[in-house]
Amino acid sequence: MAKEKTAKKSPGKKLSPYNKSMKSELSKVKAEHPELNHKEAFKMVVQRWAAASENPKNQTS
Repeated sequence: MAKEKTAKKSPGKKLSPYNKSMKSELSKVKAEHPELNHKEAFKMVVQRWAAASENPKNQTS
């Protein structure tokens, strides 16, 4: 019998707020605008990040 391979999930790095936002927003933009290519969708998401409340640069202390 062959051994079954088990997928080991390494803890890896914690995603930064930027990466979390990009991951979720990119899928939203692609769903809203399926005609956009990846580069155009990415540009749109970057613009959203610049104004996002999750962006540490936009948070006031």
